[in-house]
Amino acid sequence: MRFQRLRGVSLAAIACVALTACATTGGDSPASADGSSDRAASRKPLATGLDPAANPDPFPSTYRGLPRENMAIVGGTVFTGAGQRIDNGVVIVTDGRVAAVGPASTAIPAGHRRVDAAGRFVTPGVIDTHSHLGVYPSPGVQGMSDGNEATNPNTAQVWAEHSIWPQDPGFNAARAGGVTTLQILPGSANLFGGRGVTVRNIPSVTMQGMKMPGAPYGLKMACGENPSRVYGGRNSSPATGMGNVAGYRAAFIAARDYKAKWDKWYADGEGSPPTRNLQLETLAGVLDGSVLIQNHCYRADEMAVMIDIAKEFGYKITAFHHAIEAYKVAPLLAREGICADMWTGWWGFKMEALDAVEANAALVDAPEGSCAVIHSDDAELTQRLNQEAAAALAAGRRMGMDISEERAISWITLNPARSLGIADQTGSLEAGKRADVVIWSANPFSVYARADQVFIDGGLAFDRFNPAYQPVSDFELGQPGYGVSAANVTQGAR
Repeated sequence: MRFQRLRGVSLAAIACVALTACATTGGDSPASADGSSDRAASRKPLATGLDPAANPDPFPSTYRGLPRENMAIVGGTVFTGAGQRIDNGVVIVTDGRVAAVGPASTAIPAGHRRVDAAGRFVTPGVIDTHSHLGVYPSPGVQGMSDGNEATNPNTAQVWAEHSIWPQDPGFNAARAGGVTTLQILPGSANLFGGRGVTVRNIPSVTMQGMKMPGAPYGLKMACGENPSRVYGGRNSSPATGMGNVAGYRAAFIAARDYKAKWDKWYADGEGSPPTRNLQLETLAGVLDGSVLIQNHCYRADEMAVMIDIAKEFGYKITAFHHAIEAYKVAPLLAREGICADMWTGWWGFKMEALDAVEANAALVDAPEGSCAVIHSDDAELTQRLNQEAAAALAAGRRMGMDISEERAISWITLNPARSLGIADQTGSLEAGKRADVVIWSANPFSVYARADQVFIDGGLAFDRFNPAYQPVSDFELGQPGYGVSAANVTQGAR
């Protein structure tokens, strides 16, 4: 299961380095007689300390999205994801973006198709911040168990996207559950497991066709039992919590030295540049803020230690994943601006997972500035994150907490977008954002609710009533229960 495969938190590293490539020439600097100013200007540091001769975006996204149309979704109860509930609301989608959200009186532009959502609920697309779809695909055979590069405690040099099998049927099942965006992470065997990648949940035959343009990469780190168990059992370090912490610190000391060498070479232009090191390059990206830390961590005391390490080396933790004891340090997490990406009902499968409460997300959500997230880490749970959020909401209310549904929906929409560094693009139904929209058959906090239609960038990605928009993987074709038509085969082959 999850702990047998040592799945864990997430990584991602930033695609915005492509933008920094434009800043490697400095036309404002006057040239000296020997041209030294020109050399210094041309060696302006890149965001992640890359060799200037290297491709800053070696695996570029080829995402194009699905065919889309302009439309107005009318008559439904709208949860915007940003704290609003609009009964009998209108969501206007133009050119793949949310153009307006408002009451029934909202003007509908000419030529927009009306989508009747009366009696139903409309929300942003669900975002799963912790997934191993594609790297631990179905069928779960050894030949495709590609989530853990468990060869060294530090494998920051590997990228999860290079293990993704896009035909994993789990992507289709997740889409039917309203999931429009996922972060695919390496597992949690290592202190540093590698980079994760954020993908758009559309059918594709390549990883690049799913990869979200401009989404930051994240680095998956793991604290606690997993790394000390994996490597301690081989009579090698780390074998204890002490060894874990020493390993993090040694790695960041090396990364700081690596970054300093590049900074010096860029500054004085003397001699040959440092030798490129992919492992240290990712860690240097953490130090300069271009790579986000996604930290598998269960216990409250270990979260506090990881925060201290981050402060020692001057980087920021973006999210703690699994975070079963986050409720114990909720004010600390809010103060530090760290998201807690959690389950509601999973606990007890190992010692560090014992001290759980079902109201974890509700308690984390309480302090000002908090960021509570519900995630899956599982191919089945990702299909019903709305129900997982509903259970956390109910548990909080049983404790007497006054939490509205329009706030709780952010646990699976806007807050996950914050955790992935993409909240400016998606996660809420606000003008200018990507039109990632789910129309639910009933209140999404009901166990009876099902996703009727799912739109990604305004394109219909799933329709419960139309087999042409229920794409299946090539792996599933011909299996009982899956109808084959020209339409859904075409969708599946995009």
